[in-house]
Amino acid sequence: MDIVPRPMLSVDEALERVLQSIVSVDEIERIPTMEARGRVLAESQVSDLDVPMHDNTQMDGYAVRVADCRSGHARLRVSQRIPAGHVGTALAAGSAARIFTGGLIPSGADAVVMQEDTTAETSEDGNYVVIKGTPKAGDWIRRAGEDIRSGATILSSGTRLKPQELGLAASVGRATLPVRRRLNVAIFFTGDELAMPGQLLKPGAIYNSSRFTLRSLLEDLDCSVTDLGIVPDTLVATKSALRRAAQGHDCIITSGGVSVGEEDHIKPAVEAEGHLDLWQIAMKPGKPLAFGRVGGTLFLGLPGNPVSSFVTFLLFVRPALLRLQGVVDVAPMAFGIRADFDWKKPDRRQEYLRVRLNPAGGLDLFPNQGSAVLTSTVWADGLVENPPSTAIAAGDIVRFLPFFGFAA
Repeated sequence: MDIVPRPMLSVDEALERVLQSIVSVDEIERIPTMEARGRVLAESQVSDLDVPMHDNTQMDGYAVRVADCRSGHARLRVSQRIPAGHVGTALAAGSAARIFTGGLIPSGADAVVMQEDTTAETSEDGNYVVIKGTPKAGDWIRRAGEDIRSGATILSSGTRLKPQELGLAASVGRATLPVRRRLNVAIFFTGDELAMPGQLLKPGAIYNSSRFTLRSLLEDLDCSVTDLGIVPDTLVATKSALRRAAQGHDCIITSGGVSVGEEDHIKPAVEAEGHLDLWQIAMKPGKPLAFGRVGGTLFLGLPGNPVSSFVTFLLFVRPALLRLQGVVDVAPMAFGIRADFDWKKPDRRQEYLRVRLNPAGGLDLFPNQGSAVLTSTVWADGLVENPPSTAIAAGDIVRFLPFFGFAA
């Protein structure tokens, strides 16, 4: 009886299966806020103070009473000087306070006039300021709680902390933050043809570029990486590497050996040491992607071609590891952008085309879309996600996934 092959999963179906199977790590550690960049917040942060805590000035100038300035050319005695970080006294009627950006608004004042709209005068009986125009109540005053109100949630659990989040946490006085522990990821590469830069290439050999790309991508996700190097193309060696990688790691990433050739040992090795949940995705590049577990350790097997491994990392490994870290929103950024190229012979699979933004606001296509052409990933600004069997004509709006949108 003929065996009918199962249809390949779509990208969306495969990604949903991967993400549904992942439970984030639950170990939490509290670390200095200054050292928390790239870590994933384990508990939502609620402010216990207003930011700013007091009314203050947005500009260098003079704090005044609006009622004293209705003439449009008021001359007021300068009664005090209030730099940032200092507290003034109550502002008397008919006077002004020289005030500097961030300075606290003295009681009695209800507006700030920036210094460009004033003229300073000095006389024998003191310093004066002439106010040009008629200020309105509230001019150039930053109100208490304008940015953050006490009791407001400023950062949600599951946020991967970028520099601006660290600044926000610091603005409410957080010296430390609770974060999920770093992921431990093991990675290895299969292929007797692989060599490392610095080695003499034998006939048929190639340098292992994916080792550099994938390891760097993992480090960008703040993972602790164990690099097991290049594994010989044998089933015994592949099984042994999987067993070593499963010890003490949250995830195993491999590159190469996931196709159907006689020298592709990843699939049978994973099935012998664990199980595969999915294999082969209806996408180009990157069809031979494998996902499963070895013991309790997550496994993701990427294709060996460098562009295929790069694209499948962005689309599958990145969201899987983010979810494992506890990140809630793992989707990349996407924009509708005009295609300034024709793509007349689409594949039956969903395609990911390397493209670059041009000065006219459209997208240009790299001329060689081969899965081994790594120069396309350096030239490009991102990927066009093209649905199966969909031709593209210049002027069409396409779905653009910029590389910067994959930064977690």
